[in-house]
Amino acid sequence: MVKAYQGRRAEPLGCRWSVVLLLLGGIVAEALAKNCHYTHNPPDNPLKPSRPRSIFTLYRNRIGIRREVLGYRLPLGEFMAALIDAINVKRKMLFELENTPFCCLDAEVNTPTARGGQTLVRLKMRNLLTNAVFEKTFKASDKFKEPDLQSVQASYLYSDGDGSHFLDQESYETVTLNGQMVGDALDLLVEGALIELRKYNGNPIGLELPIFVELDVTYTEPAVRGDSSGGGTKIARLETGLEIRVPLFIKEGERVKVSTENREFVGRA
Repeated sequence: MVKAYQGRRAEPLGCRWSVVLLLLGGIVAEALAKNCHYTHNPPDNPLKPSRPRSIFTLYRNRIGIRREVLGYRLPLGEFMAALIDAINVKRKMLFELENTPFCCLDAEVNTPTARGGQTLVRLKMRNLLTNAVFEKTFKASDKFKEPDLQSVQASYLYSDGDGSHFLDQESYETVTLNGQMVGDALDLLVEGALIELRKYNGNPIGLELPIFVELDVTYTEPAVRGDSSGGGTKIARLETGLEIRVPLFIKEGERVKVSTENREFVGRA
């Protein structure tokens, strides 16, 4: 019996599930064999390891636990690895491609009108190691791994010629990120600001800002009555040196809330 999927070629029904069921059945059979002492070895030889009567052989080696399934040895890590279909990738999702972590900035699905055409997915993505942004097209059935990413809370300390320094709030160790890892985030960071420090395979690779930050206005011109040339807004310089447009009623010395995504004024803090 053949099961057909839209946009994909037909494949045997239950092909993958049959392997899973065989694996689980082998484990159960092996456990029962051990509990019932149903082995090929005589009971008077306790030094010789018993061999359960099973189509699976459970053993350990330097790589880790492996299961031998009908002559094919499947590493447990590879067998249990979670995969993400390209068509299921959404905005702000994280995935791994060619041993590199990426963040999806936008996803567009193109469904073919012609019969037999392939569904394509165009992703706008950011390389989390280099911060480079580009677009690439994938087949709907293409698969990605889930990246080994971890986020820990850290506070910004200072920046110097060696990079930007942060205090890990869990280990209380100082972590230094170079300019490429930090990017232009310093425009929104003041001493003591809390951020999420991102790690890939245990190594720091960058940071993630909160949705909003609060900054002081260090300079802005007083509003002039009747001046509408700026559309009801004016330029304000913040304590980090970043300049944004704010409403005319904002005064020097006030504290404002800024979006870290588009760097626009959100409101008074």
